[in-house]
Amino acid sequence: MFRGINKAKWPFLATFVLLVVAGAFLGWARQPRELRTDPPIAADLDHLRLMPNGISGAPPESYFAEGKLYESDAYNLSQGQRLYDWFGCPSCHRDGRGNVGPSFLDGWWLYGPEMVSIVASIRDGRPHGMPAFRDRMTIEEIWQLAGYVQTIGAYSAKVGATGRKDDRQTRPAENRAPARILFDEGPVGVHPDQGPSP
Repeated sequence: MFRGINKAKWPFLATFVLLVVAGAFLGWARQPRELRTDPPIAADLDHLRLMPNGISGAPPESYFAEGKLYESDAYNLSQGQRLYDWFGCPSCHRDGRGNVGPSFLDGWWLYGPEMVSIVASIRDGRPHGMPAFRDRMTIEEIWQLAGYVQTIGAYSAKVGATGRKDDRQTRPAENRAPARILFDEGPVGVHPDQGPSP
């Protein structure tokens, strides 16, 4: 099988294989994937401490112990992007500019741009049409989707970002902080029940 490879090519082949293995190891070491959260941590993620009005609050301690994984990890953000399409979020929010549901890009978040508020909105639903996804998604999927939604409306670029989708693009990629770019043009897609823009 290896008789066709002469002795002069072995050092190049060995160097190539070594570089591929080293690159794969460095990629894994930089950001290892944990494909399943430990059950105690996943159970703790469901314990949000919301303010009495249901807006904002404090995430569970495990969220900080994990290093705000759902906001900064490219794998979790990509999973959130997949869930955004899979659960039909574009039917109400389109690519973040809003449609029937509110826009994420206009600088006006009805319930606040914090992760706790976004998680609570997805998990429990909100008045005027936002359904609850508590029974349709795991709590980890809710956090992944919330991280992606927060990235859509981000005003500063994050290090971790999703991959760019291949369908027609109507806005910059998530890792380019699209809300900041579009907010400079003025509010985009203001929803009538949001009140005046900030």
